[in-house]
Amino acid sequence: MRFYEYESRRIVERAGIPVTDYGFCTTAEEARAAADSIGGPVVVKSQVLTGGRMKAGGVRFADTPDEAAEHADRILELEIGGHMPVGVLVDPKAEVEQEYYAAVLWDGRAKRPMMLFSDMGGIDIEQVAAEHPDHVGRAHLPNLHPIADFRAKEAVARCGMTGPELGRASRVLAALARLQRDLDMTLAEINPLARLADGSFVALDAHMEMEDEAVGRHKAMLAGIGVDLDEPRELYEPSEFERNVKAIDAADHRGVIQGKDHGFSGDLGLVIGAGGGSLTLTDAVRSQGGRPANYAEIGGNPSVAKSCGLARQVLEKDGVDKIAVMMSIVSNTRVDIVARGVIKACLELGRDPAETIAIFRIPGAWEDEGYKILDKYGVEYVDRSVSMWEAAGIAVEKVQG
Repeated sequence: MRFYEYESRRIVERAGIPVTDYGFCTTAEEARAAADSIGGPVVVKSQVLTGGRMKAGGVRFADTPDEAAEHADRILELEIGGHMPVGVLVDPKAEVEQEYYAAVLWDGRAKRPMMLFSDMGGIDIEQVAAEHPDHVGRAHLPNLHPIADFRAKEAVARCGMTGPELGRASRVLAALARLQRDLDMTLAEINPLARLADGSFVALDAHMEMEDEAVGRHKAMLAGIGVDLDEPRELYEPSEFERNVKAIDAADHRGVIQGKDHGFSGDLGLVIGAGGGSLTLTDAVRSQGGRPANYAEIGGNPSVAKSCGLARQVLEKDGVDKIAVMMSIVSNTRVDIVARGVIKACLELGRDPAETIAIFRIPGAWEDEGYKILDKYGVEYVDRSVSMWEAAGIAVEKVQG
């Protein structure tokens, strides 16, 4: 789950990390009032779940409350990366002596959290790590033991920081590490973390991402910072196809289906599953010259209606003439039910299953019953002796004629 900047600020603030006296506003008049309350120059920032705000004109500086209101009025109507803002954040223009980067993220290779600190904040940390590796400090954290502050001090000290500043910056990083663990964050980032003229540190921007499966554990906290759990939080606005598939999945508790078509514009529809198998099959289609029209996940023994619903949505996409129905070997999903579902989708749309289903490769539970159904409608299928790669190749050949 991803958070808007103003929500991330609230999370950081709850963890005891200093932040500036910001205001979240949904109208130009609210922005004017916030700027007036802050006093002095301010920054007006669009609140969207995407990057590139500065380039798109979603970050503006204002010297007066009236100017802040004018900027807010424009920004609130500005679409950035397919997203309309939910509001603007009005922030004082701080007198910064130096900017730093502080983060705690999940290291997939090490299978444990990792702290990152850099004395080159305000820019992309990956760029800093590539071009100035000596300006990035790292320290891994244990999964089970309490977080020790000296680990944070190690990471900060690797950037050459000493004296009282080392202690202040380390306390911020340690607090961020506890936040990351306590709230099940996959990423807890402050960029920039600013050192002001008086030597204090404040978070000028924050980016938080929570493990989706952990959201239920933190409903009270999320409600406390005003998070709407019903709001979809995607990197892009879901397409009609994606919304329809999600609705079909939600309407029936049996099994799971998912569908994505953002970035896809091909002619071969995919009704595929098995987690990593879906990724493997999508790659197999592309690697053999095919053009997938979508990505999909089906599993957990979905009902006939659910299988039919996914297949119909794929077949109704523009440019899709055929579908490939493929999975690895299944145990908790019945082959015959998926076969009934995809054939039902073809018939409901007035299409011949034998011509529409390029290949059916789902070996496993109830496969004999499934194959009888496929035989009845003349659908070509293969068993487990044919690899997923080979099945994908058969589908590509049929689409290409």
